[in-house]
Amino acid sequence: MKIYDLTLPLSTDLPIWPGDPNIAISLSSSLARGDDANVTRLELSVHAGTHIDAPFHFVPDGPGIDQLSLETLIGPCRLFDMTGLRKSIDRSDLENLDLSGITRILFKTTNSKYWSADDRVFHTDFIYLSTEGAHFLVEHKIKLVGIDYLSIEKFNNAGHPTHHALLRNHVIILEGLNLSAVPEGDYELIALPLKLKGADGAPTRVVLRECSA
Repeated sequence: MKIYDLTLPLSTDLPIWPGDPNIAISLSSSLARGDDANVTRLELSVHAGTHIDAPFHFVPDGPGIDQLSLETLIGPCRLFDMTGLRKSIDRSDLENLDLSGITRILFKTTNSKYWSADDRVFHTDFIYLSTEGAHFLVEHKIKLVGIDYLSIEKFNNAGHPTHHALLRNHVIILEGLNLSAVPEGDYELIALPLKLKGADGAPTRVVLRECSA
């Protein structure tokens, strides 16, 4: 069974959300400097690269990243190819999809071309999930939704209604996926965030495993 790694490599070249801390990676101890070992120091936002948004990101009393259920983060998943869309994923687009029997959903869009091309520029015109689309997923009992850019929400969307619609209903958000090499279909999702106590999100290693025939 083929395994796809959807995780963006963390580096100082990776685009970050405007206003977030820059990614900084350096050696605090170095064999080349005569130290006993190489020890890497890492500084970054928990929303850098491939990451999960926990409800606490926008819900004051919502669960943090360390409180998320592994049963939500691991299991059957359906990937939909939405590369024909040029602006957003709306309710009307979702009404045409087969959501039967699934609780985890990933959206592949033209955003993935940025990662496949190793694009180092932050783009504000990325494809996003509309607020009505988010409500549609809540109505259909989706528990996890992922997309292939650094936010699932329209850039500078006042009040963040898409995030609120999802997180207030305990829908976990997976952002920053590289889906450029992954075809549409059913998979097993494995998404394991760093277990940061009380944090609103965390960098996450995400893989898809092909389902057996």
